[in-house]
Amino acid sequence: MLKIGPYSFQSRLLLGTGKFENFDIQKQAVMKSETEILTFAVRRMNIFEPQQPNFLEKIDVTKYKLLPNTAGAKTAEEAVRIAKLAKASGLCDMVKVEVIGCDQTLLPDPIETLRATKWLLDEGFIVLPYTSDDVVLARKLQDLGCHAIMPGASPIGTGQGILNPLNLSLIIEQAKVPVIVDAGIGSPSDASLAMELGAEGVLLNSAVSGANHPVQMAEAMKYAVIAGRLGYESGRIPKKRYASASSPQEGMSII
Repeated sequence: MLKIGPYSFQSRLLLGTGKFENFDIQKQAVMKSETEILTFAVRRMNIFEPQQPNFLEKIDVTKYKLLPNTAGAKTAEEAVRIAKLAKASGLCDMVKVEVIGCDQTLLPDPIETLRATKWLLDEGFIVLPYTSDDVVLARKLQDLGCHAIMPGASPIGTGQGILNPLNLSLIIEQAKVPVIVDAGIGSPSDASLAMELGAEGVLLNSAVSGANHPVQMAEAMKYAVIAGRLGYESGRIPKKRYASASSPQEGMSII
């Protein structure tokens, strides 16, 4: 079971809601994924522009825990302002802190992410910061008291999978809070690998919304996350340099 602050979830797959071709496909993909947490950019909500359509209009949001993110923020001040708007709108007291430091790579700004995380924790939010795969930064965010760490597998939307499994495994090894791999997941095998490394969850969006068959891919991701977690909990065999026969050799007659 995935636990984030006071909340518990059966599903370890967190799904983004953007970039789907239409709201019907979005709804079907969400259902097939069996996710319990939906994330979205607060800037896309009609709390900023009431005349804009509700992009979650086909989804019964009462069945899910909503995880607004601060996408678009480039400073801690902007991230805090967005988070407060989301909370004031009654969306959720959880927030994914996302403070971008590079427009080309969309990599997070470590200093502003630290500032925003501390600020929002002081304000009583349940904070899940999106960060790079920097081991030291992840530890500093945990030391602040955040409720989960969300290291990127690779830059947002690239689908390159896990570029640095060693760093990711070190973050997980030192983690005192759930580690949820966020960004860069491209295929079910990427999601499964993240879980096999010991991540508590995976957040993805483009890998599903950009697939040729998003609904089918959502289901594939669901099973990949389950399989990876089961594999991690089961404990894989160590890798060996030389072959080892699967069948016992003792007691066999010599032909």
